[in-house]
Amino acid sequence: MIHLRSITLHKSITRDGFPFTIPVIGTLHTLTFSSSVTFFVGENGSGKSTLLEAIAYAAELPTVGSTQAQTDDTLLHVQSLADALKLTWNRRTRRGFFMRSEDFFGFVKSIAQTRAELNADLRRVDKEYADRSDYARGLARMAYAGELKSLQESYGDGLDSHSHGESYFALFQSRFVSNGLYLLDEPEAPLSPMRQLTFISLLSMALKQDAQFIIATHSPIVLAYPGAVILSLDNDQVTQVDYESLDHVNVMRSFLENPDAYLRHLIEE
Repeated sequence: MIHLRSITLHKSITRDGFPFTIPVIGTLHTLTFSSSVTFFVGENGSGKSTLLEAIAYAAELPTVGSTQAQTDDTLLHVQSLADALKLTWNRRTRRGFFMRSEDFFGFVKSIAQTRAELNADLRRVDKEYADRSDYARGLARMAYAGELKSLQESYGDGLDSHSHGESYFALFQSRFVSNGLYLLDEPEAPLSPMRQLTFISLLSMALKQDAQFIIATHSPIVLAYPGAVILSLDNDQVTQVDYESLDHVNVMRSFLENPDAYLRHLIEE
């Protein structure tokens, strides 16, 4: 399902200062999404993460930590770009989320901290209500126990109790809803190659429930998703490219075919 059909950067805006100084942003006019899965590729600094952040801000998506993008201090640098974007929808949705790889690790830590605080609150209530009736103590415990139960239902024993790959999938599956728009920045970061293949499977399952994905990635494995549109942000403009023509793919393939040659050259240099 293609929820977000296109974005357009208003011609009338003054394109001065960051992020408009990023070449690909400065030349952007209209970007159309013609597939349920769109990949942004490009070298570091090409602007793919900045553009993805601005789309998330303009689409009013929640971040993975359940904070609205507009109230996320780490996204303030793209507010001017987001305000200059016109989003055209086939079906307007605010379901889904925006996630950067670094947000994932921060969210795991925050869930662990919340769980610890709730358990501490329960111990405090038990101590304060030790001489009260079970009914009174149960009422006092209710709110904290309810929040803990909700965390348990969503994340099991805690995201920090799993490997990075396992906790990533637990988070994704717990936050996934149908008819959602998902903007992911380098989701492969915590994933091994085998886990990246599992991520492709999750992607496929989500698409069956009318999800749309826009993903910035360097991963040749993730980029191989069938039917996806790959947009390169290199060379100061957005260009649709084929999988086989990607440097990410060709460099990885060439390295795996003859790693000794690469390593010998790099070490000698």
